Amino acid sequence: MSGQDGRVTLWGVEVFVAAAEEGAISSAARRLGVSPSAVSQQLSGLEAALGAVLLDRSARPLRTTPAGAMFRKHAQTMLNAAAEAQAELARADLSSLTTLRLGMIEDFDADVTPRLLQALAQDLRGCRFLLETGASHRLLDQLEARALDIVVAADADSALAEDGDWREAHPLMAEPFVAITARGHDIADQPLILYSARHLMGRRISNHLAQLGIRPAHRFELDSYHAILAMVAGGAGWTILTPLALHHAARFRDEVAMQPLPFAPLERRLSLSARAGVLHEMPGQVAARLRGLLQDQIIAPAIAAWPMLQGKLRLL
Repeated sequence: MSGQDGRVTLWGVEVFVAAAEEGAISSAARRLGVSPSAVSQQLSGLEAALGAVLLDRSARPLRTTPAGAMFRKHAQTMLNAAAEAQAELARADLSSLTTLRLGMIEDFDADVTPRLLQALAQDLRGCRFLLETGASHRLLDQLEARALDIVVAADADSALAEDGDWREAHPLMAEPFVAITARGHDIADQPLILYSARHLMGRRISNHLAQLGIRPAHRFELDSYHAILAMVAGGAGWTILTPLALHHAARFRDEVAMQPLPFAPLERRLSLSARAGVLHEMPGQVAARLRGLLQDQIIAPAIAAWPMLQGKLRLL
């Protein structure tokens, strides 16, 4: 524990920064892949070692005390220096990597992610893997905050131009947005069920419709592929999603029909991202392995089921 012998440990510092950024012990524990009690113990030990209270734990969310705000500046410097040291060691020998924190969009949960982890476990036998799944924008935020090492997510518009030099991105695949209806139903006779604009995909769809001057009537805006496709299959409306959505919610495939968008096309791109230079060649190697998995597990089966995707659902 930090401070049990009067010393400050790097792990204690990382726990403090995570708690300060997350604003809750439980959230910091999820981010770090440990128990809430372990986070509390590290914080108490760090405060004992420094002889100062760093966080007001009675506040919701947690707040840094004046001493905590002062120490946080130094804490980030320590973590940055550690990351630079890790980068140099990684360049020398990636086989010595002890922990890899991977963020993946939920679209790959069923098949691609498990296969990727199995392959990485064979390559990095001494490495511990921490997986986080979620929305693309949240995973990219976690990468920028140094809470994740590698992220597979959808690209935001002009993402690379906005990110400057801190992020390296390896393109993986492109997929078109498509119209999905219940079998035997026509788009013209149904309202649109939208994917939530709180997520990157929903914002892409809403922005595209706005740019085209299209304002379709809609009563539902949901953030679940399964909920949207269940409603579509039940005849409640039509929706705009991607082939990966149907891959993720496979049980609805036989109940719905796919067709091109009834207006200008739209696509999204998925990339693997990492902090530039930290893991040396590993992000590129993982991206190459992922492309093979995507071709075998997603692209080839999808094109066989829906020939209209030929040339549109593709590797990059």
